[in-house]
Amino acid sequence: EPDILVSTGDLVDGQINNLSGLSDLLRDIRPRYGKYAIMGNHEFYAGVGISEDFARKAGFKMLRQEAVTPHGIVNIAGIDDNGHRTGVRVSAAEKPLLEGLPRNLFTVFLKHRPLVENSSIGLFDIQLSGHTHGGQVFPFRYVTRISFPMISGLYPLEKDSVLYVSRGTGTWGPPIRFLTPPEVTVIEIIRKK
Repeated sequence: EPDILVSTGDLVDGQINNLSGLSDLLRDIRPRYGKYAIMGNHEFYAGVGISEDFARKAGFKMLRQEAVTPHGIVNIAGIDDNGHRTGVRVSAAEKPLLEGLPRNLFTVFLKHRPLVENSSIGLFDIQLSGHTHGGQVFPFRYVTRISFPMISGLYPLEKDSVLYVSRGTGTWGPPIRFLTPPEVTVIEIIRKK
């Protein structure tokens, strides 16, 4: 059993059909310190109300420009994806949200797109992102890399921050993947001695 479960967005898609079975499966996963999700671009395509309802039924707390500190052991902060409607690649809410968190705790920052705001580096320990599907179909990963150079995997940043970009489990457009396998990521966070 995981201690914490997170979704970095696109938990639902624009074409929502009978999600009750999926929400039931997800609801049965009960991590000790909770489940947290953020709004990716596809949650906005599907509709905010529908997406929030699905997340709630699946047992997730939706973090929308907010943070939680479950049991006082870790900060988990999340922001909405704002590129879906404005093309803006950086959220004005990001830095103030992170600055307001206790610095003595490990901070997990959930941000849908794998874009790192320089002024936020050092305010989080790990940023978890998705959105790229790892390119989904080879050789399109090279095209995806133009907009998102950090497309998949772990990237060390300055000031002891890191970014992890998950390929995720789903698809966009054609329901296929080629040479970019899906992933469910397990990250073990160990306290420094």
